[in-house]
Amino acid sequence: MWSAITAALALLGALVGFGWWASAEVAAGASPWTYAAAFVLGYAALVLALTLTFFALAWVWRSPRPHDARIGPAGTARLLWNEYAALLGASPRMILYRLLVPDDPATRSPAPVLLVHGVLCNAGVWTSMRRRLAAAGAGPLYAISYGPPLASIERFAGQLAAKIDAILAQTGARDVALVTHSMGGLVLRAYLRRYGPAKVRQAIMIGAPHRGSVHARLFPGVSLAQLRPGNAWLAALNAEPLPPGLPIVSIWSWHDSMVAPQLSSRLEGARDVELSGIGHNALLTDPEVARLVVEELRRQASA
Repeated sequence: MWSAITAALALLGALVGFGWWASAEVAAGASPWTYAAAFVLGYAALVLALTLTFFALAWVWRSPRPHDARIGPAGTARLLWNEYAALLGASPRMILYRLLVPDDPATRSPAPVLLVHGVLCNAGVWTSMRRRLAAAGAGPLYAISYGPPLASIERFAGQLAAKIDAILAQTGARDVALVTHSMGGLVLRAYLRRYGPAKVRQAIMIGAPHRGSVHARLFPGVSLAQLRPGNAWLAALNAEPLPPGLPIVSIWSWHDSMVAPQLSSRLEGARDVELSGIGHNALLTDPEVARLVVEELRRQASA
């Protein structure tokens, strides 16, 4: 809710401010379509500037890449475009998250799946992934939108516990599979540390900054401070071993644009799936990542 309101207010404020300025020009005879196009182009330019800034930081603080992870000029162009496209639609998806990413109707099922978003976001970021998971027959599917965004990850873990309990009550299942993105992986790990793994069937973490990211230094807030490399909260979390016997996989990209250094996504005790040529937000819109998630869900269902 908080992220949706923030995104909506920011977009509305920009629209009102721009409209107030443009109205005088239109009243003087200028074409309103010119200013409508300028607003759209301005939004697109702002998203492009953010995309390039995030990639620049990720490149400066990048992990040394193996030779087979290098993607060349054409791959770099696809990398930039796909990440830009993912970020371009982020605000509308977060504003409309209740419509785009609804929970499935309550039904008895042994295999519910819960989607857990990352920092400064809400369930809207799962729009593309949810559609692909539903088409593959996964679920029933649920998503959480925790907050407020700048609160502690420990607070988010408590909200995750309440959501898991609600899903188990609705479905009659013994446990739930969790698919997380970015900081959502740390929210899940904080949950496991506090509540244990009894209600978790498996954990699929996508682009999680297990050892932090330098990008977190750009933003205020408790949760962002907990994402900064070397902080005490993260060190304590990483000192805890993962629950034995719980299937955990970490899917990540050598070209992640918001987790830097990228090797931060490696998690000791988990099975790593390394990808190349995919940015941080594009991990949630990439068909190969969705295929891997479906494969992991089916693997555990048949175990």
